[in-house]
Amino acid sequence: MALRPAWKGYLKLSLVTCAIELTNVVTHAEKVSFRILNRKTGNTVKRIYVDAETGKPLEEGDEIKGYEVSDGEFVHIEEDEIEAVQIESSHTMNLDGFVEKASIEQVYLDTPYYVSPADEVSEEAFAVIRDAMAARKMAGLARIVLYQRERPVVIEPLGKGMVLTTLRYDDTVRQPNTVFDEIKATKTDDEMIDLAQHIISQKKTKFDPSKFDDRYEDALLELIRAKKAGRKAPKAKAPPKPSNVVNLFDALKKSLNAEGGAKPGKSSSKAPSRRAKAKASAPKRKSA
Repeated sequence: MALRPAWKGYLKLSLVTCAIELTNVVTHAEKVSFRILNRKTGNTVKRIYVDAETGKPLEEGDEIKGYEVSDGEFVHIEEDEIEAVQIESSHTMNLDGFVEKASIEQVYLDTPYYVSPADEVSEEAFAVIRDAMAARKMAGLARIVLYQRERPVVIEPLGKGMVLTTLRYDDTVRQPNTVFDEIKATKTDDEMIDLAQHIISQKKTKFDPSKFDDRYEDALLELIRAKKAGRKAPKAKAPPKPSNVVNLFDALKKSLNAEGGAKPGKSSSKAPSRRAKAKASAPKRKSA
């Protein structure tokens, strides 16, 4: 069964235009989901709107959207009035700038969508735009109206298609300094950094998303299977919580041995630095 597109419209590069459609990258179809039931009858329940003042439930069709212009005063807006609001990006994504994808900070990247040509007539123009961006190793910037919001987006080639990622507005992103400025400057020991680098080298791997398992969902499924079979819910053993490291140098050495026992290069034959020695010989704090 063909996937339902999240958006259909046009992609435009100067005077070149092609019909496209967006498809959701992420699916939640296989995730565990729960329904709300009436504990006494076992029947499913449904949500209904009630008048906040009278407490009476609304009849079908009585609800309407409202925008609060002052305390308790609302402007009524009909659904068809919202649907009638159209701007260029409601139906056309105009590629009005190009950047290197790596120049976009990670915190601004939001939701990805696959982009594909909407019909055979559009395939050639779509391929030209895609291949030109790939040759230049550039990504296009545009705007699109999705779910009643205009969103900045970045579009880049991906195989035979393209991938679009919505971007967050600058005023919605907390800047790093608002959080990181509270972190105190710390002078790190060179030998400890060297040990940590070797641990990282030991744990180097390749990105393989097929190896990511949702262990929490597995535990939920185990609970569901037990309850369905009439058994008691399995008692989960809470994992021990890690505590702050008291002797960091010693912890790094033990970690390196645990990850394969590989010894650092020349630096391993050196005695620990004066600062590392001082930390290693410092009395351990008693846990509360």
